[in-house]
Amino acid sequence: MRLTAVDWAIVAAYFLFNLAIGFYYKGRAGKNTSEFFLSGRNAPWWLAGTSMVATTFAADTPLAVTGMVARNGIAGNWLWWNSVASGMLTVFFFARLWRRSAVMTDVEFAEIRYAGRPAAFLRGFRAVYLGILMNCIILGWVNLAMVKILSLILGVNKDFALGIVVAIIALTSFISTLSGLWGVLVTDLFQFVVKMTMVIVLAVAAVRAVGGIDGMKHQLEAIDRVKGLATGTAGSALSFVPDLNSAWMPFLTFAVYISLNWWATWYPGAEPGGGGYIAQRMFCAKDEKHSLLATLWFNIAHYAVRPWPWVLVGLAAVVLYQHDPGFIQDPETGYIRVMIDYLPAWLRGTMVAAFAAAFMSTVGTQLNWGASYLINDFYRRFLRTSAPDRHYVVASRVATVGLTIVSAVITRYMDSIAGAWQLLIVTGAGTGTVLILRWYWWRINAWSEVSAMAAAFVVSVTLQTAFGMSSSDPLGFAHIMLITVSITTAVWLAVTFLTAPEPEEQLLMFYRRVRPSAALWRPIARLAPEVPPARDLGRNALDWIAGCALIYGTLFGAGKMIFKDYTLGAAFLAVALAAGLYIYRDLSRRGWKSVVE
Repeated sequence: MRLTAVDWAIVAAYFLFNLAIGFYYKGRAGKNTSEFFLSGRNAPWWLAGTSMVATTFAADTPLAVTGMVARNGIAGNWLWWNSVASGMLTVFFFARLWRRSAVMTDVEFAEIRYAGRPAAFLRGFRAVYLGILMNCIILGWVNLAMVKILSLILGVNKDFALGIVVAIIALTSFISTLSGLWGVLVTDLFQFVVKMTMVIVLAVAAVRAVGGIDGMKHQLEAIDRVKGLATGTAGSALSFVPDLNSAWMPFLTFAVYISLNWWATWYPGAEPGGGGYIAQRMFCAKDEKHSLLATLWFNIAHYAVRPWPWVLVGLAAVVLYQHDPGFIQDPETGYIRVMIDYLPAWLRGTMVAAFAAAFMSTVGTQLNWGASYLINDFYRRFLRTSAPDRHYVVASRVATVGLTIVSAVITRYMDSIAGAWQLLIVTGAGTGTVLILRWYWWRINAWSEVSAMAAAFVVSVTLQTAFGMSSSDPLGFAHIMLITVSITTAVWLAVTFLTAPEPEEQLLMFYRRVRPSAALWRPIARLAPEVPPARDLGRNALDWIAGCALIYGTLFGAGKMIFKDYTLGAAFLAVALAAGLYIYRDLSRRGWKSVVE
């Protein structure tokens, strides 16, 4: 794709604006580690929530959705749509509790919930494991996606594209080290507006290229007929629900996704109950109200607002490139192909800036989040425990630069880690239950969490190596999940009852600080009569159900409206509206209490 001097000027202006934001927040970030990592715990809900959305909108996200749609139609998105229930769980059961905990990172939580060496081990191990290993793998994956994008857009080889990516990472790292989380939040807001605007523009151009919505539907139906005759299947690319007789999503696999995967599994940044950068944004919110609203807005935008522009481009790519060998071999490139071939020339520079925005928003968060683990939960906790706060700010900036260098090196030698994500899901199967119950059941102890992590890893790896099961095979994935969750649950329950509970003083401190529901904390609640017992599980559960209805109603209602099924679309949107009103009225009746630090 040929870029003009005007295009390059737009890209340069975008980078300069981000740099200006970094310098603007330099003074605030340098005050202390709370400002650097948590923006002084003073971020409004709309800023924290939008930052969550921007972070999960990486450069590879539109490409991944295009690949899902090209292979399995709209229903292919159930690979991530199934997590709505998990997101709503975080909103109504955990957002306020996370904010009350007043920790700096989610791994620090281990030492306010548990006591002694097991708690210290959990905190230190997870800080290094997540902060370096997993963080750099995530960065490497995002970097590779940007390399692919630049290779196609600019027509350069992989090494040259990687050099450009490293330069962008260096700039992002500089902004992140300069401005801390305030700079990340504000640049995320700006970047989200840029990239969301451009993906909508590209979706409009893609739909026009295939003759509008009616033309798209007609051509996709013809492709479905040909595909059905060739394969003996009758699936439709326009169906919102997967064909449960299909090879890619048989009934058992779909049942595992819907009923098990969203609460039982753990992987970095998407723990049941919230974790990683999602938890970081909850910590930085002004109070409990802002923490809940930020997470609610994130889930609405993440699942119900963002997907349709990507889906439309994916469907258009199927029509436009159905006979193209390059697209057939790598359907994820369809998104870039549509951009190169059908985006108006005068918008190309802005679109390149939008991809840079998607890339930088994710990289900026990963760098700040990873550095927070390394400094707050390892260096400050175990190596240098009593230095002045400004020392830790400097150390945080050094850690950010170090993560930048390591991730760039990993990217150079990484070909693909696509299969690693499914491997991560199954190796964390069964641990999600502990991550949920540690808040709500006093009997959970540090050994519960340690045994769950160990059992999940050993069982899933054994099933895949000794028994030949494959997480990339849909039925194999379902079987691994069911077996691993069952054995892991049995192990951690046995360990919990065979080991002593946490010390009474530790449990009292946690109960007074976080004030969880008293239902499963009765032995401890009786020792703290000054804490009004929370009895909100039932109302939270109703809000959770309404939240799921809100997301799915909005998602499917908007989709039906786009494809001109107005009656069904209006019905879905009416359900979403009713669910939203119920949530609003319930939270208003309950009232809000801000946390007093």
